[in-house]
Amino acid sequence: PDVIIEAQFDDNDAEHGQDHLQDMLADDIKKFSLDTGEKGKAVGISGVHRTKQDDGPKVNDPRLLPDEFLQRTAKVVYILEKKHSRAATGFIKLLADRSSELFKRCAMFSPVDHRVPRVYVPLADCPPDFVTKPEDYSHMLFICRIVDWKEDSNFATGQLAKSLGQAGEIEPETEGILMEYGVDFSDFPPEALECLPQSLPWVISPGELAKRKDLR
Repeated sequence: PDVIIEAQFDDNDAEHGQDHLQDMLADDIKKFSLDTGEKGKAVGISGVHRTKQDDGPKVNDPRLLPDEFLQRTAKVVYILEKKHSRAATGFIKLLADRSSELFKRCAMFSPVDHRVPRVYVPLADCPPDFVTKPEDYSHMLFICRIVDWKEDSNFATGQLAKSLGQAGEIEPETEGILMEYGVDFSDFPPEALECLPQSLPWVISPGELAKRKDLR
């Protein structure tokens, strides 16, 4: 809705005076003025478009504009639920700047999912020989959990949870996916197993079949 009109001022404008320049700007503004129908007609260019009805709405009132001219805005006021598990699968590598103090304390974790930020992880969480033989772990999958992410930093901070194994193998890749989505794939406790039929092989009794609809 805001329109900026640029006008070129030259010697001809100076000869005709300020009134000529104002009339020219008025003609340009009229070309861009919005049609308000029967609610009033804009007059003058005194900085604010006024209507013939002083008590009526102004021409630049957003309520008069069509929806396609409005840009709706909003802001986050509350985090209702954290959907991401803060766990990610990826690889660890040494920092590029070997002369920095951070190089002595942290390694860089690069997630496979590029939607997750890269993470600083403590060297204490890494394998003991990672600093001396980082190439041995270039294809090793790790699980990292993000614990913090400062607003003024491009990288989050986290902790290595465990080593999964070589990338490309079925079991490490599957375990990484399950942990990323927060799926509990641990063994069932004895209390849960005791609720299942103990005499195997188990079959449906004839009485149970008689009162149920067979959808097999």
